[in-house]
Parts: sequence; structure tokens; C-alpha cells
Amino acid sequence: MRETVDRNAVIGRVHALFSGRGLTLSSAESCTGGLVSHYLTLLPGASVYFRGGLVTYSNNAKIRLLGISPSLIESHGAVSEEAARAMAEEARRLLQTDYAVATTGNLGPGTLEGKERGLVYCAVSGREAVSSKRMVLTGNREENREEAALLALLLLLDTAESG
Repeated sequence: MRETVDRNAVIGRVHALFSGRGLTLSSAESCTGGLVSHYLTLLPGASVYFRGGLVTYSNNAKIRLLGISPSLIESHGAVSEEAARAMAEEARRLLQTDYAVATTGNLGPGTLEGKERGLVYCAVSGREAVSSKRMVLTGNREENREEAALLALLLLLDTAESG
């Protein structure tokens, strides 16, 4: 993926889509640590559509800031499709946006919650539905972080373009 996706082109597509259609966007990030929000704000004029993002790196932050149910984290883990979907839904609700994108995962170096290094979940909550994607990334920690952020934006584009 790293060799074939032009980061600037992806960012430009998101910018054009959201500003062109008058849509609003928010984010909730764990493993990407704010990189999705950073990418979303690289181009001037992003404030037209990007309302804000939450970096909820710890389980406590997911629970306290996003309102994720402790039982969801206990039963599925913070690194799960269920957690990613809940993060996206809550970010969209809290920031009152048309769409929200979320990331959670284990970038390494070891296992987390018994889950393999490189396991990442992205989710997008829209007005109609929530979409999500599971991926296993094979790069080093920083490569995985960058790839997860770009894959989250690509999922966002797929969801918003079809919505």
C-alpha cells in the first residue's frame, strides 16, 4: 500500500469531497495518535468541514471522553471492530458531524490484548450507516501508523462517496 497510494492525493480527495459537498467531519483516534487529524488539516480551508478530533489512546480516555461502554472494551477489547465502530459513532455524535472516522489497533512492538502486532481496525460513521475494515499491517511501528491513517482516509472516501 505504501508504494501505491499518494498521501497528498488522498488528502486532496477528502478535502475536495467534504468542502465541495458541504459535509462535516470529525475523528476519534487511538493507534494513529492524531495523524488522521493532522492529515485532514494539512490543506488550507479544512476548517470548512473538519470540526475536530479526539485522541483516545488509553481505554480510560475511550470511556471518559467518547463514552465507550467499559463492557464493550472488556468483552471485545480496545483493539476490535466493535471498539472502532463505537469510537466513530460517538465522535460523530459528540461533534455533531455528518461523518466521523476512527482508528484503533496494535502497532507493536509486541502483542496487546493477545492480539497480533499490526492489527488495526478503522471505522467510518455516516448519517446512514457505519462501515469498518480490519487489516494486518506488516511494516515497522511508524510505517504501520502512517498506513493505518491513510487506509482510514480511504475508507472514509469509499463510504462518503457512495453515501
